[in-house]
Amino acid sequence: MLTILFDGIAYGMLLFVLAVGLAVTMGLMNFINLAHGAFAMVGGYITVLLMQRLDVPFLACLPLAFIGSALLGAVLERTLYRPLYRKPHLDQVLFSIGLVFMAVAAVDYYVGSTQQITQLPPWLKGRTEIGSLGMGHYRLFIIAVCAALTIALQFVLARTRFGSRLRASVDDQRVAAGMGINVNLVFLSTFAFGSGLAGLGGALGAEVLGLDPSFPLKFMIYFLIVVAVGGTSSITGPLLAALLLGVADVAGKYYIPKMGAFIVYSLMIVILLWRPNGLFVRQGGKA
Repeated sequence: MLTILFDGIAYGMLLFVLAVGLAVTMGLMNFINLAHGAFAMVGGYITVLLMQRLDVPFLACLPLAFIGSALLGAVLERTLYRPLYRKPHLDQVLFSIGLVFMAVAAVDYYVGSTQQITQLPPWLKGRTEIGSLGMGHYRLFIIAVCAALTIALQFVLARTRFGSRLRASVDDQRVAAGMGINVNLVFLSTFAFGSGLAGLGGALGAEVLGLDPSFPLKFMIYFLIVVAVGGTSSITGPLLAALLLGVADVAGKYYIPKMGAFIVYSLMIVILLWRPNGLFVRQGGKA
């Protein structure tokens, strides 16, 4: 039981890092970016290809996956996404879904459709047994990295000048611009950082979740569940939602393999009936 809980927490923390960028773009920037999973796939493939073809160490690939995905996000935000900020949400959904299928087709053509294998360092392999608790070293590493990222992200959004400027830009762009805030730069930085987090999550999750061109399509629903259940106006909500989803998914697949997905979706429905706007809503912000 403790092992299942541990694996569920590790899975949930990974889902949080993968989905938190989507929570930021949907909640703080009011943009529905269903292509978020494509940035996670980019980070995963950057890691795998660097390790396979250039023998780059795994730990060195992680920041490169973040930087590569963030740069791609910055370029696409400036060229493709920005004109759609004021468009209806349906236009945003159709546009981002189109990007997903383009990314899937491009990766399938240039890299191939086979499942990619990540060779972890020896110290990240194996398990440590403490009584009835079995902890995989790599999952313990994921929990540590994701916990540090969560604390850093919460600090940036709540305690720094950039976080204040971002909240001001979201609440009223005209007033924020009148106060000297470069709203476009704030949104560009936020989108790039969210894309980078997705890429880092894809790099960390390549070994756990598997990596192939269909990655954005397979996990899109999980990202949306995290954002819908957790809410889009705080970091705490998506974190708690990701942990609930991770534990429910792992436990469901272990105890009732044929009904694992049913349990996850049932939990989502119950929570949304109880809290339609998500678990946490920032007062005065956009719901």
